[in-house]
Amino acid sequence: MFLLVVAGLPAGSSTAGGTGSGTLRVLQMNLCNSGRAGCWTGRAVPRAAEVIAAELPDVVTLNEICRDDVDTLERVLAAVHPGGRVVSAFQAAGDRPSGSATRCDNGQPYGIGLLARLDARSARPEVRRGTYPAQDLADPEERVWLCLHAAAVLHACTTHLANTDGAVALAQCGQLLGAVVPAIARDDGYAPTVLGGDFNLRAGGAPDVRSCVPPDHRRIDDGARQQIMATSDLVICCHRAVDMRGSTDHPGLLAILTLRGGPPAGGSTVAR
Repeated sequence: MFLLVVAGLPAGSSTAGGTGSGTLRVLQMNLCNSGRAGCWTGRAVPRAAEVIAAELPDVVTLNEICRDDVDTLERVLAAVHPGGRVVSAFQAAGDRPSGSATRCDNGQPYGIGLLARLDARSARPEVRRGTYPAQDLADPEERVWLCLHAAAVLHACTTHLANTDGAVALAQCGQLLGAVVPAIARDDGYAPTVLGGDFNLRAGGAPDVRSCVPPDHRRIDDGARQQIMATSDLVICCHRAVDMRGSTDHPGLLAILTLRGGPPAGGSTVAR
């Protein structure tokens, strides 16, 4: 899952039908790349690279990845945005039995990652990360969150909430939206906020993801557990699922956001 806070949008970010300022393309992907889960295929990272090259996102949020997957996909994003600067971050999920990081089958730390395209003039972002106080004690994996904050430009975060206990996932969602984001805004300055990713909660489910979403936020999803949300100063103009061609058990989720009063872009789906 992913959380993103936008203080300013990269110059020349793409709109649904072309290029213009004031828009942000956000791509969420759960790649199931630990090598241990039944959904692992070994093809998710190459497919993710193809999607990034085709969709030209400004921000990519990554769940269920190995540490080196971030470096691989960062190079792809930098190649499709040669005029800017791409930054990245990774956070390993905790492993309760060992007190260390959860590991992929290849021995690398396993967790969540962020890629973001910034204007070349932007300062290097600060990294914020943490482990949720609420965890499912029957699950050895400890769920975490990760944020990048580029002053006056971009504040992006990602997370992957508990999949074994809906009440725990809901508590983690409440912690993220009710405590983590406000604390970052208080410490680093407010920015328009977008949240997205694999919440492991559904609209209309029990519990319902909408019960942890602040009333002034907008929300879309992939028809299942991946969500993108935004504060009222941003408009989610368009969104659609992206076919991952069987390389993982989740589609990609692509959304285009515009600052209120920015360039118009109509429709409920992203134009190709």
